[in-house]
Amino acid sequence: MREVLFLKQNRDKWREFEVLLKDPQNASPDKLADLFVQISDDLSYARTFYPKSRTEKYLNRIAGEVYLAIFRNRKEKRNRLVDFFRFEVPGIVIQSRNELIAATAVFFIAISIGVISSIYDDSFIRTILSDGYVEMTIENIKNGNPTGVYQSEDMFSMFIRIAYNNLKVEFSCFVAGILFSIGSAYVIASNGIMVGAFFSLFAFYNVQYEAWLNILIHGTIELLTIILAGAAGFIIGNSILFPKAYTRYESFIMGSKKGLKLVLGITPFTVLAALLESFVTRYSNMSIILNWFIVLLSLVLMIGYWVLYPYKIKKRMP
Repeated sequence: MREVLFLKQNRDKWREFEVLLKDPQNASPDKLADLFVQISDDLSYARTFYPKSRTEKYLNRIAGEVYLAIFRNRKEKRNRLVDFFRFEVPGIVIQSRNELIAATAVFFIAISIGVISSIYDDSFIRTILSDGYVEMTIENIKNGNPTGVYQSEDMFSMFIRIAYNNLKVEFSCFVAGILFSIGSAYVIASNGIMVGAFFSLFAFYNVQYEAWLNILIHGTIELLTIILAGAAGFIIGNSILFPKAYTRYESFIMGSKKGLKLVLGITPFTVLAALLESFVTRYSNMSIILNWFIVLLSLVLMIGYWVLYPYKIKKRMP
């Protein structure tokens, strides 16, 4: 069968499936199971006769959404919030691999720009971090406490300020995606360049190891949430630029919801990073073993939830 005829014969059925998937909570488990079987059959046919086509990619996406909907609608007594973090957020990660890769690339390229610019221009660090901050950090380094800035404020006030600021940056990064992803790329790049300049400041005084090991107590989570927020912004931008089979408005609405869910999924991690920065990072004289333990535990948490767990779910998909 020609691909055009295959599309014509199944187009109405697939559109009906998409309407159902917009509100899977009201669909019966039997209906979703039947839907999964039909979509799987169509996907197998497309993989056989139209490999790597847009039809195959479209059906693969629908099959993944049906799979997640089935798990969300299993007749078990589960909390809606638990379902959100257990299924919806990882599902968005699976569907947004390209946006995550792009956000990661922009962030690390920006860090490289910040480091290289700091090496070749003595004034660059002061331009990015401000004269006052640089002078205060240099004074702390001379006093043998490179990360003394984290001890300059009481814990609770510091937590409120940092949590608010980081959540505002991440939400701004998400909303900026409406500017065709360029706005989100700018926010990611700005933060990446700042991180590069920040790292270079300690490196110039040869205290980078002790300073960054301490900073990564909270930075391991905080820096990765910036990438995730950037990906959420890219989801919106790409929904406008590449609406696929939808109208641009429909694509934008779906992209906005998906990106917002990703940002909401980041929020607990952002708050956790603020807690660590306010209540733990200030103890620069803590045991190096404890320091490494917190950093590695944070890394396991982020990689486990944002990389390995979605990959595990994806492997169970058709």
